[in-house]
Amino acid sequence: MSRPESSFWEAVDALRDRDSRYRREAYGFVVAALASAVGELPAERRADPERRHLSGAELVGAVIRLARREFGDLSEVVFREWNLTRTEDVGRIVFELVECGQLSARPEDRMQDFQAGPELLASLAGSAGGPDASAQEPPRRASARDPGGPGGESPAGG
Repeated sequence: MSRPESSFWEAVDALRDRDSRYRREAYGFVVAALASAVGELPAERRADPERRHLSGAELVGAVIRLARREFGDLSEVVFREWNLTRTEDVGRIVFELVECGQLSARPEDRMQDFQAGPELLASLAGSAGGPDASAQEPPRRASARDPGGPGGESPAGG
């Protein structure tokens, strides 16, 4: 395991020592979804750090798309196992990773950015608005600064 990955997982383990409500895999998955979303951005947006910064809704949409792609019909079951059941849980993981220096946020970023949008489990089950329903972007944004997470890449710069 490379040092940046080790550092990410050490940070996750420290977070979980304080509050173990989310499974370890949930943190890695949220960072992987962030990297996936940034990778799907148009090149001109990816090249501009200001525009590369993702909104809470964009990240939630990416989480839903990646879960469907990775876990298919089992997405809802996996997320329940990880205790990742609401969009606010995605936001809480993001802000915990910001707090420990694994992700970055702008001063105007708020937890409330993750509260609007589709019902997470219903979206994973394929009902109540799909991943595109979460593409309605609130004005505030969140991004990663070299998380050194899964894959060890910097999904959004910072």
